[in-house]
Amino acid sequence: MATTPRTNLTADYFADRQVQIEQVQDLLKVQKAAQKITSILDLDQLIEQIVNDIACSFGCLEATVYLHDEERSELVMAGVKGCTVHGKGYRLKVGKEGMVGYVAASGQMHYAPDVRLDPYYTPCEHNTLSEVAIPLMVGSQLIGVFSASHHELDAFAQDQLRILQALCSHIAVAVQNARLFQRERQQKELMDREAQEARAIQQGLLPSSSPYVPGFAISGFSIPAGVLGGDWYDFINLDESQWALVLADVSGKGMAAALLMSATRGMVRSLAQACCTPSEVLGKLNRLMVEDFPSGKFVTLIYAVLNPANRTVKFASAGHLPPLLVSGSEARFLQTETGMPLGLGYGSFSEVEVYLPERSRLVFYSDGITEATNPANEEYAQDRLRRHVQLPEATAESILQDVRSFANGAGLQDDATVIMVRA
Repeated sequence: MATTPRTNLTADYFADRQVQIEQVQDLLKVQKAAQKITSILDLDQLIEQIVNDIACSFGCLEATVYLHDEERSELVMAGVKGCTVHGKGYRLKVGKEGMVGYVAASGQMHYAPDVRLDPYYTPCEHNTLSEVAIPLMVGSQLIGVFSASHHELDAFAQDQLRILQALCSHIAVAVQNARLFQRERQQKELMDREAQEARAIQQGLLPSSSPYVPGFAISGFSIPAGVLGGDWYDFINLDESQWALVLADVSGKGMAAALLMSATRGMVRSLAQACCTPSEVLGKLNRLMVEDFPSGKFVTLIYAVLNPANRTVKFASAGHLPPLLVSGSEARFLQTETGMPLGLGYGSFSEVEVYLPERSRLVFYSDGITEATNPANEEYAQDRLRRHVQLPEATAESILQDVRSFANGAGLQDDATVIMVRA
């Protein structure tokens, strides 16, 4: 008789202990499931994982995730396990259809231990006897609704309901993050497609081939630092005896620079046919840019006219780097007296005319050449350009290759463009 109370106390202790162990195990399950869920950023994969894992873990007949379509005030089935009646894309009206619609409107969990007695339950699977619907909320924002049904009456114990509620808090955040990630990825893909289309258009604005000029070899190359560039070069046939050579560098990078470059090209080509001298072309071009260009935007530009008959090049510069002339053993940079960048203000432009003897080379280039840096942060600079152009085999393409080799993995930080005229 004396040992009976002790036996009861021991049994109670072990029973309580077993409950505590099961609660800890349930919490560990929630923690593990939450870690797994929050690590997935693909929305479809995330929702598929949720319905499958919960259906298996809780022995559910059916598990679904509905996402909130705020614009239409509807819920869209985004993930389902076990349902034979409805599939992905099935819609419910918020507050008007079923337990899911009711929970979306109320923002509170609703549990039906016997669906046959529940006023909000809409029949689905014929052997469903109990169901729970839990809102997926982030703060006050409705993300969606999770629901699970079972073939047994009152199949979800209070501890299980609390676990599901805790899990749904993690699900809501994970779904919101995945939707944001999906939206950002779609926007990035759209921007990438648009940028590639713009690049194709921009590349189409560059000369497709070098001009045929008896007695001269003319070539040009341009490498943008990014998808789109602000550098541009052109060869314009003025008449049967003369060619205009143009190299420009628009301030800034990316889409804005590409748009300004395209506008500049159109104006230069129009003015080249209407004006006679390089200084006249730059003067009229500058007035147009001062009036039309956005404040703070500008273009540096070299405009030159090659006359093959008398072997001369006459050029004007709008704040651009001085051309390099190599003739025999002499190599010198050609300066102009006046010429500020286009678009900054009204001003005049002076001209320089040079004679091109046989085997001489004249090079126009952008600052992406001379300002290219290597891993030690040293610039390519004008001296290296001079030494390379003095090589008998130097070409426009070899200059760009030499600059890339100099950068040696550091990459070009600015667009690099070259025109070379070989007599």
